[in-house]
Amino acid sequence: MKNARLACLALLVAPFLAGCSGFWDKPVTPTPPTTLSSGFFYVLNLATSQIAGFSIKTGVVTAVPGSPVTLSAAPIAITVAPNNAFLYVSDLTGLFLYTVSTSTGQLTIGNNQQPISADQAASMQVDSTNTWLVESVTGTASLFAIHINPSTGTVVSSIPASVQLSNSPVKIQQITISPDNTFAYVAMGAAGTAVVAFNASNTNNPFGAVTIIPAKNAAGGAMSVAVDPITTTTTKPRLLYVGETAVTTGNNTGALRVFNYGTLQEITGSPFGINGLAPSAILPFSNGTFVYVLNRQVSGSSTGLIAGFSIATSNNALTLTPLASTFAAGTNPQSMVEDNTGNFILAVNFGGNPDLIGYTINSTNAGNLDKVISSATGTAPVSASAIAALH
Repeated sequence: MKNARLACLALLVAPFLAGCSGFWDKPVTPTPPTTLSSGFFYVLNLATSQIAGFSIKTGVVTAVPGSPVTLSAAPIAITVAPNNAFLYVSDLTGLFLYTVSTSTGQLTIGNNQQPISADQAASMQVDSTNTWLVESVTGTASLFAIHINPSTGTVVSSIPASVQLSNSPVKIQQITISPDNTFAYVAMGAAGTAVVAFNASNTNNPFGAVTIIPAKNAAGGAMSVAVDPITTTTTKPRLLYVGETAVTTGNNTGALRVFNYGTLQEITGSPFGINGLAPSAILPFSNGTFVYVLNRQVSGSSTGLIAGFSIATSNNALTLTPLASTFAAGTNPQSMVEDNTGNFILAVNFGGNPDLIGYTINSTNAGNLDKVISSATGTAPVSASAIAALH
């Protein structure tokens, strides 16, 4: 797992693109105005080695008490436990635990300020029982699970469980765990997407058999992965989404592949073009009727964009229909989340312009995203690299 250090250091030598300025100097005015408020969310600022915590109060981005929190090294990944009691962040010195005040959003470092693991996790998520922190480490061929105490967030066993994904090291991009705790999914670049059986009640090792979904094109690979938050119904099955590069023809060759969650059968029409090159994040909206794909790169432009699809079932046939419009992000967008009120979709941009954008779903033109928040997340440049929100 120590091999991740060189991979993580590569993040630091990437050019720090200019971000926005002025967040700490004056309040941010939403455009267009909104009276909506959000739950708490947290942004990793790579250039300043900080966690910046916020909420939106009647349309204004407001820092939580004690924010920003300065880290000992450059951050890599962040996740919030489903019980909203704990936040985990990995940096170049290890993996750290923070407790979360659900009333104020303030973070307090736990575990006596010591890392709970030396792993430099590239992606991670806590399962729905709050007993396993599943993590990936770039440069390895395995997926790891740290057994944690759901009451304290600390480690139960110092030796993580693991499962081998490949016979050789893979470039792990992202992991996610299905809401029903049945599978963990790993986007592994050119190596495709790993589907790993998962059983949280097995306290020795929650991992089971591994199935690989090969990349559609040998010249591309899986960058992102997500699962519908809704439960399986008779009208719409739960879906698995994989964002891949170099799939379609034309200038913007990125695509969204869509599979039936249970059978892993790719649905009719998949892969779907996403008007960009690099699908860095996928967000299935909580109501189950829309899915959004964040493009880190678009041909001929330094500005990323979000492509959206409506999801419907008619005559027992499942269809994804591209929304009529795409939605502008900032420069080199990295990550997006839905806040736990369902009022906002939030995206962060590594190159700024701005660092943070908040969108609402247009109530008239269903599925369309209206940009209502535009904000910096610190003193520019911050290189906002990831975002996590309370569940």
